[in-house]
Amino acid sequence: MDTGLQSLLLCTDDKVVRVLRRVLSEMEIGIELCTDVDAAMQKLTRQRFEAVIVDCTSHGSAISVLKGVRSAPANRRAIAVAIVEAENSSGGHAAGKHVFSVGAHFVLFKPLSLERTRSSFRAVRALMKRERRRHARIPIELAVEVGLEGKGSWRANTSDLGENGMALKIQSMKLPASFPLQFSLPGSSRVISCTGEVAWQGNQLAGVRFSNISAEASDQLKQWIERQLLGEDAEEVTVCCKLTDLSLNACYLQTESPFPVRTRLRLMMKVGELGLQIEGIVRVMQSGAGMGVEFTQHTGMQKIKVEEFIQTLVNTEGAVPDLQVRPDSIDNSADSEWEIPPGSSDPLLSLFATKADVDSESFQIELKKQRGAEVEA
Repeated sequence: MDTGLQSLLLCTDDKVVRVLRRVLSEMEIGIELCTDVDAAMQKLTRQRFEAVIVDCTSHGSAISVLKGVRSAPANRRAIAVAIVEAENSSGGHAAGKHVFSVGAHFVLFKPLSLERTRSSFRAVRALMKRERRRHARIPIELAVEVGLEGKGSWRANTSDLGENGMALKIQSMKLPASFPLQFSLPGSSRVISCTGEVAWQGNQLAGVRFSNISAEASDQLKQWIERQLLGEDAEEVTVCCKLTDLSLNACYLQTESPFPVRTRLRLMMKVGELGLQIEGIVRVMQSGAGMGVEFTQHTGMQKIKVEEFIQTLVNTEGAVPDLQVRPDSIDNSADSEWEIPPGSSDPLLSLFATKADVDSESFQIELKKQRGAEVEA
């Protein structure tokens, strides 16, 4: 089991602290409690946390801690959770929108209930674990074949391996800025081929970042990393979701534990013997209700597979698809205003773009209006 997940909590409200201590203890997440902003900012610069939780009602300057999460080198990938006043209060909804704009990934509304907090932290914990594994480095020596333009190939060994790259032992060798490389994981005969890009070089080592790696090879590498960290009984980082709406370019998932906007997901759907694997990014998130996901693969073959899946759902009476949803990463490069791809006439995608800021109840009404034309799973 993955242990050692740590959170920083800035809060002076005893009721909030009691609820969070209970929920996070159940989920094996440690809490470092701070009651003033300066102490919290100091800890952000000196310690690493997988999550930073800020009660924005505790201090007038608490919002500065949220803003400081991304600027702290050790914690720029931490999951940021903001606590604000009740959603139905005069300033609750506006406060929720504001904390999202300054970097919060999740918002909890006062008064905190045990069940709602548990639901939110299932998704928080899944992302904490996922982000930690994404940047883990496994010390290992593997043979790697490096392609050198006009000079054939050169064999090197790794000193460590991660999901996104490796460190190569290069002695006095000077590597080009990018090059093809191949390697196999222990216990597998399948060769992983991709492009390597030099991120740094020194002390007879080179940090190499992977690019142009296939989805299949990337999944194989992620699963291998998880097994090294967690053993053969690695816990799947998933949340419980129900597919309610599906189009060629998007879907809506009903869940009490939605992931935040800009979270990249891997979706595995199955109805009968037909399976569909697809990648997407969250465009709409409603706490305790669900999330709207845009598919990010737009190849002709991908659309044919989605269309086949839709037709199978339509033609199978009482079909309830099996669904697995796994977070991959939060895409912090996608901070700018999202726009529908040019030429798209997908009504579900249009709904995500035009109604993302409405309250959950109004959004669900709009979804129901569309279901005459969309597939309701």
